[in-house]
Amino acid sequence: MATTTKREYKAAVRADRSGSGPTIDDTPVARFPGATAKFGLFGEVLMVGLLVAIAGILVVTLPAALAAGIRHLRRFIDAEASPARTYWHDVRAALPGGLVVGAVGVIAVAILALDIDLANSGFLPGGGAIAILGWVGLGAVAVALLAAAGAWTPETGWRTAVRSVPAIVMGDVVGALYLAATAVFVCVAAWALVPLVIPALGCAALAVVAIPARRRR
Repeated sequence: MATTTKREYKAAVRADRSGSGPTIDDTPVARFPGATAKFGLFGEVLMVGLLVAIAGILVVTLPAALAAGIRHLRRFIDAEASPARTYWHDVRAALPGGLVVGAVGVIAVAILALDIDLANSGFLPGGGAIAILGWVGLGAVAVALLAAAGAWTPETGWRTAVRSVPAIVMGDVVGALYLAATAVFVCVAAWALVPLVIPALGCAALAVVAIPARRRR
């Protein structure tokens, strides 16, 4: 067997094992070839969490950071080239509109948090109901942020991404509940131990990728 043939065969074996193809014996290519390497996917999720935490440290930059992280994980799962520089390229593209989305989100969260605080103070009649509505509102803001970040692309921009949120939620109500649970997970992880926010953000980006692609009955 020639040296070139051996190299081609070894490359085919590696592609077959990773699920990215071409495959040996005509086995079908995996649906998500990059996800077949479980440890590699785990490492990529942690790296994305770190990148999102760095890029989103100003809070108003979090939507752009999440959108870039989600796109990065999509490329990795699809076994496409996903170097770190492409993440920062997406961050730069997402920042202009992302800052507006982030500022609106911060204002909404601040107002809802103030309502919850006032409701719990006992100064408002029907404080319990107001507090519940406040928490529901916070969940809605989190779901909208995750859905919009998942829908953002450099070609369509944030305006289209935000406008698509109602259709995303109504088209998959269970998926929206999963996104809400994801937001709760991130908040609980950050509350329990601040460094845990790094893997939690990576898991949130992965959830946005995985939830719409899950098998539905």
